[in-house]
Amino acid sequence: MNFKLILDIALNLLRARLKQSIVAAVGVTFGIAMFIALISFMNGLNQLLDGLMINRTPHVRLYNEIKPSENQPITLSEKFKNNTNFISSIKPKDRGKEIYNSKAIISFLKKDKRIIDVAPKVTAQVFFNAGTIEIAGVINGIEVAAEEKLFKVSDYIIDGNVNDLAIVSNSIIIGKGLADKMLASKGDIIKITTSKGELASLKVVGISQFGLAEIDNTFSYTSLATAQKLLEEPPSYITDIQVKLKDILLAPSVALEYKKEFEIDAIDIQTANSQFETGSKVRTIISFAVGITLLIVAGFGIYNILNMMIYEKMDSIAILKATGFSGNDVKWIFITLSLIIGISGGLFGLLFGFITSSVIDVIPFETASLPTIKTYPIDYNTTYYFIGIIFAVFTTTIAGLFPALKASKVDPVVIIRGK
Repeated sequence: MNFKLILDIALNLLRARLKQSIVAAVGVTFGIAMFIALISFMNGLNQLLDGLMINRTPHVRLYNEIKPSENQPITLSEKFKNNTNFISSIKPKDRGKEIYNSKAIISFLKKDKRIIDVAPKVTAQVFFNAGTIEIAGVINGIEVAAEEKLFKVSDYIIDGNVNDLAIVSNSIIIGKGLADKMLASKGDIIKITTSKGELASLKVVGISQFGLAEIDNTFSYTSLATAQKLLEEPPSYITDIQVKLKDILLAPSVALEYKKEFEIDAIDIQTANSQFETGSKVRTIISFAVGITLLIVAGFGIYNILNMMIYEKMDSIAILKATGFSGNDVKWIFITLSLIIGISGGLFGLLFGFITSSVIDVIPFETASLPTIKTYPIDYNTTYYFIGIIFAVFTTTIAGLFPALKASKVDPVVIIRGK
């Protein structure tokens, strides 16, 4: 089989039906371009939402959960342990929120090569006093350097600097929603009431905005030392140990390992954000489904054009077979024609897909709920372009195969006799 001759004949057939061939290529181009733009945008959006939630969540969190004792006194009794005991109105055991021996645990975790770093935290329920009104909220006492390294808190500070928490004593960064309710701004002194009923004054050194109302209306940050002082607890008092791993997929197994090792509660990021992760997967599936549908529709267009070309080129096919071309040669002529349309349309589709994505990437997208986002999010992952060109070639090859098989079975005697 002379591939050069087959290619020349395919190109001549392409030029003879240039308008229809261009229409078919444009269909592939449009399908690939929309596939690239849609997938890039949807995955960029997923990454944005992941950044809002998952990137601020530790891969493993160690804490003491409030829960009733698993073993009640009656089950520990030798007399009743083999009986079926019905116990009602079980109250949770007051174990306290403090993680005991926290410094030793943190020291042990920092030596684990699977871990990027560890960030201790003190979480406390407080009331923010606005005149005679008390607003329920949460103060997070953080080790500023570690928290910034793992969770990039500074990305969400719209006024002030997170490092001021470590410099200015008795300072606090409050959420924008909370600041609006209290009419507070940077430099103001606000008063809070702790869970123990103690009144304290803190200086506002920054305003944060995460884009989630539940956080912006209640959460605030202060230094670890300030939070411990507010709760009248010693420097060893820690309520949470936040861990970030080098491989997030190890989080479930590592959480289970630490739970057994330190005999405290541990939760992994997949469990903590299972609903959010499911939403991201569903959006990705929908994006791929729509993009592939566009490519299949383009494939049907190529099939119809090649099918019509065969009917119109019956004379040429008969002459080719009468002059010595086999059915296999004729088949490869039309498959080659289909591949030319698919590859050329696919390459232009990649180009226009990139251009479309770049245009979307510079369109202004400003909203009060997402202060750090200025344009629509786009993910320029080369995998999408690779999938696009592979699927374009595959779709057009399949679309051209059936007409090619039909052309290979044409009987030249019947065609010439009919003429």
